[in-house]
Amino acid sequence: MHIDPNPLAHAASNNDLRLPAFGGEFQPGLYRPPQRKIANPAPLGLSCFALTTFILSIINIGARGVHHPNIVVAAALAYGGLVQLLAGMWEFVAGNTFGATALSSYGGFWISFGIILTPGGFHIVETLEAKGPDQFYNSFGFFLIAWFIFTTMLTILTLRSTLAFFLLFFLLDIAFACLAAGYFNYDAKGPNESCIKAGGYFGIIASFLAWYNAFAGMADDSNSFFTVPVMHFPWSEKGRERQAAIRNDMENGAPNRAMKTE
Repeated sequence: MHIDPNPLAHAASNNDLRLPAFGGEFQPGLYRPPQRKIANPAPLGLSCFALTTFILSIINIGARGVHHPNIVVAAALAYGGLVQLLAGMWEFVAGNTFGATALSSYGGFWISFGIILTPGGFHIVETLEAKGPDQFYNSFGFFLIAWFIFTTMLTILTLRSTLAFFLLFFLLDIAFACLAAGYFNYDAKGPNESCIKAGGYFGIIASFLAWYNAFAGMADDSNSFFTVPVMHFPWSEKGRERQAAIRNDMENGAPNRAMKTE
């Protein structure tokens, strides 16, 4: 009687017995891992940006007599900062380079903004103001103008997307420019009030556009009775596809409809 020294030899010819551990993921290279469907992280990141921008912007216009942005620190660090940064990281997983760069960067913007304004935490404002008010105003102007340059770059990259997406970055860019101008053109009372208010109004519009784009990214047949238009540019990929479809309908659809009518 022959006894095989390998107790698992009978499994070598039986694929049913060679079950992959943990669904195949524990043995990479031997088994193909199961395909996962990743949710779209962009609406989350846009919502984070919209809410935090809205709070800061209504303070910048002096709504209800509020002029100090201390309350925005919590939203800037937690929601606009941390959660938006996480959404940006998931955009990397989804393969969206633009979304990953934009959301992660603006998440970093809000975290750094919160750090600057944290009362007594990092003493950034106090240290600069101790050397003269111009030190803080000009330094913060440099900070804002740098984000204006970055946002300009992103705005150029939205010209082949949708009108709603382009307007979001375009108006945000104007808001950064107005705020930077306000801090550069300071006086004895502080930053230029007209420029800061203008930046606040543009920021409010940009925040609603961010919410609009977030809603457009979430609304579908599973959760909404309607969808909202995002208005693809005619030169964008989607726009060209739509124009081609319209031409096909005009060339082929009209005769068919006429035949059905007759």
